[in-house]
Amino acid sequence: MSLLSQIKSPSDLKTLSNEQMIELASEIRTYLVETITSTGGHLGPNLGVVELTLAIHRVFDSPKDSIVFDTGHQSYVHKLVTGRNDLSSIRTKGGIAGYPQRSESEHDVVESSHASSSLSWADGIAKAYKLTGQTDRAVVAVIGDGALTGGMAWEALNNITDDNDRNLVIVVNDNGRSYAPTIGGLARHLNDVRTDKVYKRAYRFSRKFFSAFGPVGRLAYSTLRGAGKGLLGSFTPKGMFPNLDLKYIGPIDGHDQEAMEQALTQAKSYGAPVIVHAITQKGRGFQLAEDNSDDQFHAVGQIDPKTGISLEANSGQSWTSVFAEEIVTLADKDEKIVGLTAAMLIPVGLHKLGKKYPSRVFDVGIAEQHAVASSAGLAFGGLHPVVAVYATFMNRAFDQVLMDVALHNAGVTFVLDRAGVTGPDGASHHGMWDLALLQIVPGIEIAAPRDAIRLREELAEAVKIQDRPTVLRFPKGTAPQDIPAVKRFADGVEVLREAAAKDVLLVAVGAMAPVAIKVAELLAAHGIGATVIDPRWVVPVRQSVIDLARDHRIVITLEDGVRVGGIGTRIRQDLRAHQIDTPLNELGLPDEFLEHASRGEILDRIGLSAQSITQEIVAQVLGAKIPVARPLDSEPKKSDSPR
Repeated sequence: MSLLSQIKSPSDLKTLSNEQMIELASEIRTYLVETITSTGGHLGPNLGVVELTLAIHRVFDSPKDSIVFDTGHQSYVHKLVTGRNDLSSIRTKGGIAGYPQRSESEHDVVESSHASSSLSWADGIAKAYKLTGQTDRAVVAVIGDGALTGGMAWEALNNITDDNDRNLVIVVNDNGRSYAPTIGGLARHLNDVRTDKVYKRAYRFSRKFFSAFGPVGRLAYSTLRGAGKGLLGSFTPKGMFPNLDLKYIGPIDGHDQEAMEQALTQAKSYGAPVIVHAITQKGRGFQLAEDNSDDQFHAVGQIDPKTGISLEANSGQSWTSVFAEEIVTLADKDEKIVGLTAAMLIPVGLHKLGKKYPSRVFDVGIAEQHAVASSAGLAFGGLHPVVAVYATFMNRAFDQVLMDVALHNAGVTFVLDRAGVTGPDGASHHGMWDLALLQIVPGIEIAAPRDAIRLREELAEAVKIQDRPTVLRFPKGTAPQDIPAVKRFADGVEVLREAAAKDVLLVAVGAMAPVAIKVAELLAAHGIGATVIDPRWVVPVRQSVIDLARDHRIVITLEDGVRVGGIGTRIRQDLRAHQIDTPLNELGLPDEFLEHASRGEILDRIGLSAQSITQEIVAQVLGAKIPVARPLDSEPKKSDSPR
């Protein structure tokens, strides 16, 4: 019987010997490689935090002590030792979540997978424990060096050091990477600490001391180092943030179980905010990941664990790879085009541009707000910045889009990858709010390509606009090569399918085009004529959309963004402004946090499959006895309007 199978709660770890802990760590790594290469998920980050996580649970008492994981993609080991030791269903519908989730366990505290927020959470929790007299409870925040590049982390550190009477331990998981190598002055500083010869001598000495004197040696070492005196104290580095007056322990070998437990025990005894600096290796114990320099194994799909080759069917180019090629093509022709991203050079497809034109690509770390405000400055200086981020992370920089870019009429293009329903990563990663948020920005223009050809075409159009922000959004996965149009109007709106009878106008936003075409085919079988259009540029609403709406009995808008305040709402308002009373039903994502499941499973569940949409339309047009969740004729007629 394996040790891992016997761990039902963190308390079980405390009965194991040091030798058993080493064996357990090995079992966990083997299990993660075998399981995650089969299911897909965040492999590299979790392999790097095995001993670190085990040490936290051995020293602290979760859930009495709160453990907060920044980003949360490195929480698989935490799940394994808190009663969830079967990860075979991870990231699937109804299965274990890929991030901490309160509904799964009382040991999970923060569900959001957006980086750099853990220290603010920890600050708040520790303050609450202090004010409510819960002084026997500690808070542990686990944050990577990559997440420390985010502005929120620095804001939190500034406040944490303002109150030293709290049990707050910050564990810095320093592997020199986020999605890719950590950049900037912080990265250089941490590298200096990591490679400091004084630290190396101290570490070698301390390990010999431990071996020679056992528990007594560890106690003596802790006392000397804590006091900052004597021989060992002279070896102690100045700290990670010497100007913040924040106690510091480290650097510690994050894969040395005993050393990690010793450091955390010392930190726990301080009774004040303290940093434990752990040096770890991303992908530890999986040779393919250790040897890989471009973080290919940060997150994986189903792969062969021996070769790393994907086992998933790949029928074409991804949306990201199409963008990666096209931005280079455009940059070849226009030297003013520059790229910016927030620690995601490869995931968003700017790596090819960076390789060809390294001086024209800026990776700012996990700092979306800075990226956007900086892009306004780049535009002022005569360049055309292309800011590429995941759609979900665009939420973080809304103020900068509004006040720094749009207010100053800056020609900046935002490329939003993973827009809409993304699937297995869950609520924090669905890119479902961008359309509702960004369309309220004055002057902004938003494009949603339906296929690879339109992505290339609309990106070229976007970078030519120099006096206002433009947005290009596309989903995760494979891009259809070509969904042809039968007609194109002068304002760019394209007709994808038309019928003699003008019963229904289906307005398809980007990736919803194939669904709209399928709906039109199903409606035809019921004798209902449907026109399918792709606005291409969904904001502002083009005149052709207004004219076509006037000529049809009902309008249905289909979008994979939130229905509240979405593109359908925008079209509805424009129809009112033109005194057009054609009923309109906006179909989109509900205003709720969506679960983790495949994109198809989620769309089916919320009624955005072709079959569900067709049933609603048939129920309205033909009066069939089929339940209608959202009445199609709810739009007020012109005579009812206060106008």
